[in-house]
Amino acid sequence: MKPVKTDNQASFFENVYEVVKLIPYGRVTSYGAIAAFLGSRGSARMVGWAMNASHHSPEPVPAHRVVNRNGLLTGKHHFGNPDLMRQLLEQEGAVVEEDKILNFKELFWDPSRETGF
Repeated sequence: MKPVKTDNQASFFENVYEVVKLIPYGRVTSYGAIAAFLGSRGSARMVGWAMNASHHSPEPVPAHRVVNRNGLLTGKHHFGNPDLMRQLLEQEGAVVEEDKILNFKELFWDPSRETGF
C-alpha cells in the first residue's frame, strides 16, 4: 500500500529531501538520524516513505545515501534495479556485503552534528 501524502506530509517529504541533499559524497546517514534532525524522532518510517517517493522529485535526491540504523540497504528495491543502490554506494567508497555497509560507522553522517544548523 502506498501512503497518500497530505499537505503536511508533502512538506515533511520536502524537508527530508533538503536534508538528504546535504549528505556529502561518500557519506551515509540513517532514516532515524534525519527524522531526529527534523524534530520528528520516531518518524524514521516516514523518512523511508519519503525516500521511496524521492524518485519522483523534480530535483535529484541522493536517496542511496540513506540506510537503516544498522547500515542495511533496506530501500534497495525502490531503485528499479536491486543492485543499483549498492553500486552507487560502492562507487562512493562504501564497502557493502550482503546488503550491509561494513564501514558504516566510518561513513556515518549525523545531520544534527554536521550541518551547523
